[in-house]
Parts: sequence; structure tokens; C-alpha cells
Amino acid sequence: MDAKDFDGYLALCDPAFHYAITAFSPEIRKSMTWLEHDHAGMVTLFGNLPKHNSDHSLLSRHATVYTIEELNGGETAKVTSALQVFRTTLDGGATELFAVGKMTDTVRLSAVGARLLDRNIHLETRMIGFGFHIPF
Repeated sequence: MDAKDFDGYLALCDPAFHYAITAFSPEIRKSMTWLEHDHAGMVTLFGNLPKHNSDHSLLSRHATVYTIEELNGGETAKVTSALQVFRTTLDGGATELFAVGKMTDTVRLSAVGARLLDRNIHLETRMIGFGFHIPF
């Protein structure tokens, strides 16, 4: 994702892939869904990115794996990671911590390899501004 290799990212995903970005709002005391797509929705999102008026600052994602839990007799695994996203301005003048949260992945394991089946990014950061259309 950092290199904007969206086709490469999608190649790591299962055809049944589901992606969501969520956050909890203390103001309304409810969970909010900011982005939610299936595999086809992600293909459309990535295909439409050039048409959006977006902030083109570089994003660097850093994940630290906390736990890996085998599920369904080894057919899938649940991976929980901490996520930090840094934003660097286009002129390279400043880098800032942009967002933090937890990433929960479900990975399908098979003889042909591992494929991402589900990704839920639950953000602690709720103020990310506008113009960021690329998923974390």
C-alpha cells in the first residue's frame, strides 16, 4: 500500500475479501463505519482514485503484530496488530503521526498460500482531515 501497488495488494486478497475502517465516537457512544467494501468494491475504489481530488502526501504504514491465533483447524488465522500511519508532506519537509489503531485480519491458509479474507482497522484517531481516499 505504501508504494501504491494496489494490484499487488489485491492479489494478496481472497475473492471473498471484506475491508472496513471503523472508529468509536464518544459523542454519540456508538461505533462508526468510515469505509466498507468487498473485493469488487476495493477494485472500484482503487480504479477511481485518479478521479478524486486527493491529498497526495506519502503515507507510511507500520504494523506491529500482537497475536496470531489459529482458527478452524488451521484453515484460517486471526492476526491482531497495532497500526501507526505516518504522513510525509510532498516536499518532504515534515513527517507527522497521522493515525493509530488496531488491525484485525482473518487470513485463509491453503496449499496455494495465505490470502487476506477480512481486514478491520479500528482507529483511535478520528480527525484525519479530507482528501485521503486510500485505505490504511
